[in-house]
Amino acid sequence: MLKAKNSLGLILFPAFDWRISPTHPEREERLLYTIDQIEEEGLFDYENIKIYNPEMIDSKYIEMTHFCIPTISSIVTVSHKIAAGSAITIAKKVLSKEVEKGFALIRPPGHHAHRITYGDRGFCIINNEAIMVEYLRKEYKIKKIAIIDTDCHHGDGTQDIFWNDKDVLFISLHQDGTTLYPGTGFTDEMGGPSAIGYTLNLPLPPYTSDDGFLYCLDNLIIPVLEEFKPDIIINSAGQDNHYSDPLTNMNFSAQGYAKLTEKLSPNISVLEGGYSIESALPYVNLGIIFALAGIDYSNIKEPDYNPERLKQSQRTTDYIKRLCEHVYSIWKSKEEREYKIKMEKQDYYVRKKSIYYDTMGFRENQLERIKICKKCSGLILIDSLCLGYRVLAIIIPHDACNDCENEGHKLFENTEVGDYSHILLQDKKSFEFFRRTS
Repeated sequence: MLKAKNSLGLILFPAFDWRISPTHPEREERLLYTIDQIEEEGLFDYENIKIYNPEMIDSKYIEMTHFCIPTISSIVTVSHKIAAGSAITIAKKVLSKEVEKGFALIRPPGHHAHRITYGDRGFCIINNEAIMVEYLRKEYKIKKIAIIDTDCHHGDGTQDIFWNDKDVLFISLHQDGTTLYPGTGFTDEMGGPSAIGYTLNLPLPPYTSDDGFLYCLDNLIIPVLEEFKPDIIINSAGQDNHYSDPLTNMNFSAQGYAKLTEKLSPNISVLEGGYSIESALPYVNLGIIFALAGIDYSNIKEPDYNPERLKQSQRTTDYIKRLCEHVYSIWKSKEEREYKIKMEKQDYYVRKKSIYYDTMGFRENQLERIKICKKCSGLILIDSLCLGYRVLAIIIPHDACNDCENEGHKLFENTEVGDYSHILLQDKKSFEFFRRTS
């Protein structure tokens, strides 16, 4: 049998029983052509490329990542639970050293799902990578994690969940939010008071090509990763930057995706978006698989691939160079920025958020307060209003000091339930979830 340079684990879960509509871009055909292409290329003939079965997730890991309103069972389908469970399964295979690399080709996607979730937004209900991170922290005691999101849409849900967590470096490489949903992901979104600079956003101009993406990788992402020194690298591998994608406006190719994957060398990749079902996904997925496995990918090209036609403008190139310099300066000044925030005479860092659920057509309003604590990253309190519900969400962080932990439990126990439909507590330090409802 053939043998790849790197052993690779794959999970293929097309979710035949879940789609938004028969003609919607987020439907089961997204992966069927890829599966056919994998078979045609003979990847199953490699002795160290292994296919694993999808698995259902234990809901406790959803509880430790999300506040599902009104309940998990009311908004999270079986397909969503299997997708999240499959991300965990591929992580287990990598962490147990059964394989060196893993790729979860799963749907539904997840990177638009925020900490509080009322339903489907951006085709996402729960966040597969974020849930996987909570699992890795609990079961494998992994400390420092990097998530590199290469979907064309900003990974606003992942950003929200790890906003104030400096043990998770989140870098999102996406089409400029002034031109595309969800309209976020600008350079001034850098993280909460205890993790400022650990969220880095690279909003790229429409029609950025392979050269632009790879420049960002070489001149910003890899240098930051070398300084951060993560224990594990996760790639949120969205494929809608492709030049043929019907929902976006970029000029990335299968060759570009393969080169990016080879250079980034993630431990685990998890499929996110990508809606050019026949023209892009089979080639892009194959390029990523070959790059992860260390197989020559130079001949993986779309039938209409034309590098000259996809070439980006000099103006775009110059802008991307300035963008990388600016974002790198944010990374280098993170300690100074955090010090300034924590020296200000305020008890809480406060921000208001308005979150639109585009798939379902409603809006959530949040008031988030993060305690400024010099001993830990700080207690997080979120007051959320949506669909007639009022939710108080309390998050005790992984590194909580005794004061923040005690304050969180007192708030949960003493807040009048009549003021809220839900009072919910995530104690990440003790890995416990508590719930009170009116």
